[in-house]
Amino acid sequence: MKFQNPIIPGFYPDPSVCFAEGKFYLVTSTFQYFPGVALFESADLVNWSQIGHVLTRPSQLPLTGAVSSAGIFAPTIRYNNGTFYMVTTNTTTGRNFYVTTNDIHGEWSEPINVDQDGIDPSLYFEDGKAYFMSNGTADDGTGGVIQCEIDINTGEKLTPSRCLWQGSGGRFLESPHLYKIGSYYYLMAAEGGTEYGHMITYARSSSLWGTFEGYSGNPVLTNRNKGGFRLQGMGHGDLIRKPDTGEWFILHLGFRQIGDWEAYHHIGRETFLTPVHFHEDGWFTAGNDGTTDAEYEIQGDFSQNRPTSFGFADRDRWIKLRNTDLSDCKFTDSAFTLKSNSDDLSQLEPAFIGIRQTGMTGNFSVNVSVSGDSGEAGVSVYMDEKHHYDLAVRKCASGCEAVLSLHIGDAEYTRNTLEIPGNSAVLSIRFDSHAYSFSANGTSFGCAQTRYVSTEVAGGFTGVLFGLYATGDGITGEFSELQNHYTEL
Repeated sequence: MKFQNPIIPGFYPDPSVCFAEGKFYLVTSTFQYFPGVALFESADLVNWSQIGHVLTRPSQLPLTGAVSSAGIFAPTIRYNNGTFYMVTTNTTTGRNFYVTTNDIHGEWSEPINVDQDGIDPSLYFEDGKAYFMSNGTADDGTGGVIQCEIDINTGEKLTPSRCLWQGSGGRFLESPHLYKIGSYYYLMAAEGGTEYGHMITYARSSSLWGTFEGYSGNPVLTNRNKGGFRLQGMGHGDLIRKPDTGEWFILHLGFRQIGDWEAYHHIGRETFLTPVHFHEDGWFTAGNDGTTDAEYEIQGDFSQNRPTSFGFADRDRWIKLRNTDLSDCKFTDSAFTLKSNSDDLSQLEPAFIGIRQTGMTGNFSVNVSVSGDSGEAGVSVYMDEKHHYDLAVRKCASGCEAVLSLHIGDAEYTRNTLEIPGNSAVLSIRFDSHAYSFSANGTSFGCAQTRYVSTEVAGGFTGVLFGLYATGDGITGEFSELQNHYTEL
């Protein structure tokens, strides 16, 4: 059957995958959002269902004060002897750690720290031993992909951290993973930065500790030279074999530009699937001559089903900013109630929940009613605290008004206002790859371009969320009749 990339659309970057108990499990980065580390399940590598998050308690994921695009970087998921392991970096605390569970649908342990620096950590298991890898600095001061043996029960280092490989020469060596396939150890990594020069490279060795020989055709996968092509930024991958067919694949990140020749992307780095082919000499190649395409063929009798609508019932899809206390909010399958706090959307911990924008074209609308003395509740096209478009129902002297405010870096202004009867309005956003069109109770409020909430303008590693928020003096927002539908992924 044929499948379309990306296989998990929207802001789901830095994928890592393992196979266990007849299913595939995948995790992605979440940065300053809570809960942390999105968790997916699949039977076929193509169709993925989000089954929750790994880090669901503040004790596992302290994010207070984390700036945008800080927090959780690049998780790795592994399975060994009946236990799942998820290892990652919290840049807020500066620590590499892992958590464990014997029930993938249940709770995970408290963090176990490892005293090795760097980011993008990974685990490798062999002969009853556990090895911890990251890109950082070895004990002798050498920078690159470094590794030590650890006590998997405590995280204690049992050997010095040694440098295994320094990459193929690209900048920002990251995302190291180690595999034993046949008689070789394969060390796969990313280089070039998670931008338009992103790429996947690898090396191999007959020994766990090297010396590692780089693949002569590196990078094995990149779209950096594919001009006039929407799929860009391919890199940061994890290698996986499909046991029933023997096929190999790389699960990796990439992004979609807003146009073939328009170098802006706003819905974040997404998860892609690219075929891998091993050759007789033991080296492997990937994709179409080392590039990722929009469509591939995979063995199996099944079809691809990418969801096109989401609502309040999709509870695992909704996230908040940092460790904001939202204990006063109320979630049902058809409505959401949110009480304001002292922060607004330009600050770190506003009363806010969001769901990722996962397609290029569609609509997002919700009925919003407000109660309280002064302030507003509404919807936000949210990239970060300095880049967001907000359409709200606001308390005013005569009652309530609908207000559209645009925040683009240091440029902040109110675009339109409209007095409304009562204290509620249907707030709607229609969007395509180039613009968001706003309306309140069917009255148009104008458009704002997607490029101004893109990564190229805002910076960082996240993507646009459709958010619900409340801010002001004791404001409560009631959200109902949510429509979140995509006509083009």
